[in-house]
Amino acid sequence: MGTLSVNQNKLQKRLRRQAGEAVTDFNMIEDGDKVMVCLSGGKDSYTMLDVLLYLQKVAPIKFEIVAVNMDQKQPGFPEHVLPEYLKSIGVDYHIIEKDTYSVVKEKIPEGKTTCSLCSRLRRGTLYTYADEIGATKMALGHHRDDILETFFLNMFYGGTLKAMPPKLLSDDGRNVVIRPLAYCSEKDIEAYAQLKEFPIIPCNLCGSQENLQRQVVKEMLHEWERKSPGRTEIMFRALQNVVPSQLADRNLFDFQSLKIDDDATPRFIDVMSL
Repeated sequence: MGTLSVNQNKLQKRLRRQAGEAVTDFNMIEDGDKVMVCLSGGKDSYTMLDVLLYLQKVAPIKFEIVAVNMDQKQPGFPEHVLPEYLKSIGVDYHIIEKDTYSVVKEKIPEGKTTCSLCSRLRRGTLYTYADEIGATKMALGHHRDDILETFFLNMFYGGTLKAMPPKLLSDDGRNVVIRPLAYCSEKDIEAYAQLKEFPIIPCNLCGSQENLQRQVVKEMLHEWERKSPGRTEIMFRALQNVVPSQLADRNLFDFQSLKIDDDATPRFIDVMSL
């Protein structure tokens, strides 16, 4: 890649700054960490690796990066692409070979959404591998739009108010998952991936499914952003400004104990005594 234009340079600086802020705000990476960067071959994980390699050079702490890809044995999967790319940039990597594709195709009826089972199988395998290689952090490429989409999916279809946290401790306490791109927009990541000419590997298992609930939510958010530019950023900011007393979760706020404070300053002034 040659010299960057002004706008390209701004894009690169913005992604690096936003990722750096997310890492700092949530203390994602600490001195001596071994960060397992999970690569799918998509634009998000390529961008995450690129940004983390930059942060590794400029950060005041020392941490190790190891790239890991899971070959799920999808038909036609170009096995050579990621190893060749990682070798060309000098990054240590591991390829996990596990045929989850056949399991998903066997368990999920034709035409039904495969993402849920596929994600669980992949996540379990990656968690185990991170433990095996002694990785202290597991980096995933989810960005701001992914987090918001998950929030609305859970609210609309699951009846829960939750999203993807920038930093997460696994249920068994053995893995810490981080999402360095939590502050980055998908639009910027897509533009950066094109700029850097990453060798993108499409997902042949589920990438073409048009009936995904996530796709419906994604289109809804895009339409909102089109009509009211900046709304996505405001909604994400809302996830960082939660007021439990203004919701209805009795486990988060003690509504039952609410009562009048007899010592509070009277609201009304006795004008006759003035």
